Amino acid sequence: MIAAIVQARMGSTRLPGKVLMDICGYPMLWHVVNRVRQAQLLNAVLIASTTARKDDPIAAFCARERIPCYRGSRTDVLDRYYQAAKQLRADVIVRITADCPLIDPTVVDAVVEGYLEGNYDYVSNTDPPTFPDGLDSEVFSFAALERAWCEARLRSEREHVTPYIRKHPELFRIGNVAQERDLSGMRWTVDEPQDLEFVRAVQGYREGQSTDMVDVLDVLREHPELQKTDASIGRNEGYQKSLREDKQISGRKPRCRPSGL
Repeated sequence: MIAAIVQARMGSTRLPGKVLMDICGYPMLWHVVNRVRQAQLLNAVLIASTTARKDDPIAAFCARERIPCYRGSRTDVLDRYYQAAKQLRADVIVRITADCPLIDPTVVDAVVEGYLEGNYDYVSNTDPPTFPDGLDSEVFSFAALERAWCEARLRSEREHVTPYIRKHPELFRIGNVAQERDLSGMRWTVDEPQDLEFVRAVQGYREGQSTDMVDVLDVLREHPELQKTDASIGRNEGYQKSLREDKQISGRKPRCRPSGL
């Protein structure tokens, strides 16, 4: 089974509650799930949230929309993903974040296809990035996830899902999917209020219809005033923050043996 796991929580430093904010009549998370479900190579989509009370609205949204939801650790996101994947019995996991309402299902499929055709343990479209920030996809085997879950000790490796895998090319077969035109300077993810207004404007010009990367580029060509860049916000800023605050997590259990790899 190939399953997309979308990590979502209400906490956000810059824009609290952003994952349920309205975009053309639907919450941001609805747009993410609706788009990811259009990917042809996926068998399931699940939301991975936390057991914190402030994330109850996410669980309520999932119940209303009949979207499978797993609730786990707030800080150990690696464990949250592992337990969610284990519950789904997923063989291959596609990691998506809930702040990417313009995620393109054709790009998701391209990364999954790259993984399936290349005999890899992990494939992304971010190393190096050539797609707009907000179309990020990571695909990895359950065996790779399990090994990371067993062996990762640094806080940055637990607060985020894939650093342990990416940091150990001697252990994992790692690949990247790139496109000829480098659009990595474009910012389509949502961290700030102006990011949300950008997405609302793009969707408004498309009259709320589902859009892929080409559609968004067409809108920006017709309305260049919408395109903005913010050099003060880099990719993966949350991970960079974790690195600055990194430390060894003592007493990490269990000492397990990965079943794959």
